[in-house]
Amino acid sequence: MDTLRLGVVGLGSRGFSLLQLFLKMEQVKVVAVCDTYEDRVQKASDKVVEMGQPKPLETLDYKEMVTRDVIDCLVIATSWRNHVEIATYAMKQGVAVGSEVGGAACVEDCFELVRVWEETKTPYMFCENCNYGERELMVLNMVKKGLFGEIVHCEGGYCHDLRDQIALGREKRHYRLDEYLNHNCENYPSHELGPIMNVLDINKTNRLVSLSSFASKARGVNEWAKTNKPEMADTKFAQGDIVTTVITCANGETITLVLDTTLPRSYSRRFTVRGTKGMYMEDNDSVFFNTDDLSLHLPAVWKDHWGNAVEYNKEHAHPIWANITEEEKAAGHGGMDYLCYSDFFNCVLEGKPMPIDVYDGATIMAISPLSELSIKMGGMPVKIPDFKGNK
Repeated sequence: MDTLRLGVVGLGSRGFSLLQLFLKMEQVKVVAVCDTYEDRVQKASDKVVEMGQPKPLETLDYKEMVTRDVIDCLVIATSWRNHVEIATYAMKQGVAVGSEVGGAACVEDCFELVRVWEETKTPYMFCENCNYGERELMVLNMVKKGLFGEIVHCEGGYCHDLRDQIALGREKRHYRLDEYLNHNCENYPSHELGPIMNVLDINKTNRLVSLSSFASKARGVNEWAKTNKPEMADTKFAQGDIVTTVITCANGETITLVLDTTLPRSYSRRFTVRGTKGMYMEDNDSVFFNTDDLSLHLPAVWKDHWGNAVEYNKEHAHPIWANITEEEKAAGHGGMDYLCYSDFFNCVLEGKPMPIDVYDGATIMAISPLSELSIKMGGMPVKIPDFKGNK
């Protein structure tokens, strides 16, 4: 095959954004679109035709398009708790799967995802776009070159003020509202944990062993609602405003993750790498904030001072960023979306192993239900399964 016949299921804000990206990519032709809302399906179908491709199959049932005679490849951009069900069904039909990110409903779902992949060997990729971030890959290069010495600790967060999206969940038809009403956990661990797993070589020479999670009280959405949606001001939310998760690794490193989505703040993924010879800290990086860049601390170079990651990027940028065009950068999240899905489609076409495979996906998704369990037990440590060893 030179071109994949692609189906897209889930056509909300994220799914429709991805659809527009796919319509500009040479590796795929969008031949089927699916959502549970008819207007979203129609909007997506119209966009496909507008971009010069034939009218796609329109359906409200993903099973209708997940057949070998309709699509070769499926991208899943539905609500988090549907990902495993759709992915396993597609893999059983021999349809390659690119899954958007989010936490799993339960650990058993993660085991089921692994079991189906091991039985079918159908291509599956957990499409964590932040693994393709320019800074994340620069730091990974520097780690591999030994510039930070031996890595001891990493930090990350999903820090993003989403109070309007949550409170207006019914109006926006967004699943986050139900998640925050009914669950208290690290519900979106992948943006921060994916790049950290690369740094620490997780599921290769290292693995995640256990976690302990702690949640604050929930007040942020209520405060926002007092002014913006008064009828929701007294709603009881299960999800704590700040969830802190501490993870231990087999090789002795620790990881701290922070979910911070319901209090006022600027966006950050808090990507931090600490080694015996230096560190990187995203929150000081001018790529993300309009400040002087003081995000690198390498005493062997600058003694007690901080240094500029922008300058270091000239030497240590990952090769994957060398030839990206301005159009590809504009296609989503500064180029991360294009790089992630281009990698996925090329791996399917060329029969190569996936860069973020089913074991990585299961490990990341399991953090959500495991953190919920730990919080219920007052922060007690919970074992993280070794999905690759099926333990």
